[in-house]
Amino acid sequence: MNDISIRITGRAGRVTLNRPQALNALTYEMCLAIEDALDRWSNDPSVDLIVLDAAGDRAFCSGGDIAELYATGKAGNYGYGRKFWADEYRLNAKIFSYSKPVISFMQGFTMGGGVGLGCHGSHRIVGETSQIAMPECGIGLIPDVGGSLMLAIAPGRVGEYLGITASRMSAQDAIFAGFADSYITQDRWPDLISDLEGTGDVAMLTPAILEPPASDLQRQQAQIDVLFDGEMLGDILNNLRADGGDFALETLKKMGRMSPLAMASAIEVIHRLRGPSLTIEKALDLEYRFTYRAMEHGDFLEGIRAAIIDKDRKPAWQFADMNVPLAATGKMLRPLGNAALTLEKTT
Repeated sequence: MNDISIRITGRAGRVTLNRPQALNALTYEMCLAIEDALDRWSNDPSVDLIVLDAAGDRAFCSGGDIAELYATGKAGNYGYGRKFWADEYRLNAKIFSYSKPVISFMQGFTMGGGVGLGCHGSHRIVGETSQIAMPECGIGLIPDVGGSLMLAIAPGRVGEYLGITASRMSAQDAIFAGFADSYITQDRWPDLISDLEGTGDVAMLTPAILEPPASDLQRQQAQIDVLFDGEMLGDILNNLRADGGDFALETLKKMGRMSPLAMASAIEVIHRLRGPSLTIEKALDLEYRFTYRAMEHGDFLEGIRAAIIDKDRKPAWQFADMNVPLAATGKMLRPLGNAALTLEKTT
């Protein structure tokens, strides 16, 4: 498969995304290939750690390749998307709980599905060009691939802000919010990867780690905590409108591009997860309840049409007045019964 390079180099299991012309967007086949490799390497004594990286300067991974999801969904085949998401979420959970160190080097854009691949490992490396975001509400989805877990444990109300505005995090913002661990200048990455391959020892990273620049997101947290202190989307909108300051107005502008149903549901998911019982399994289960229904009952197909297919940037969202009833979010997030997400690998 030319889209991805999977091999063992020295003591490292190596995965390199190789679609730079498509910003290393993740296809279904790539997800399955990565999972198969992780399964092989988990009990392979010759592999001490896993290194994930990507070709090109512009992106580690810009998200999932959604063209096939749109095509099958428009044809009324919702089963393809449901299986895609279930299999992708299984990979996310596997990376999160993997028995060996997983080191990701995330240059440029890491968004959506890229977060699920790069931000669940044990050592998440960012550098000067890193930009991380969860832009799903802009296409009618909620932050998924386990991203809701990180949003739920982000400081204060930062998770709600990131989840419903699609705001991009710099390297230092991502470290502050819990989406990355260490800042290392990108000129050091090739030699560090060689060291990891040669030794199988994650301690090779330590001397290269630098104190990141100051985080704008950290500076904004106090204001975010006040403005996003609400139980529902309507509460947050009221806070922003009443404030009327530059930051509030810019935030309202960002939210005006998002699916109201997705934003309301994302807030509900984050709030349900927040607390001592949070697990990756619980986060993925809630996300799957929404994505399972996203084509048939949500705004996903319309969001993709407006952003990717027709590119008119004028989606006809449900609840365009931003008044999303509780019944609507409840419908998207109610348990799936026999169709509930399972993280067991099936043929």
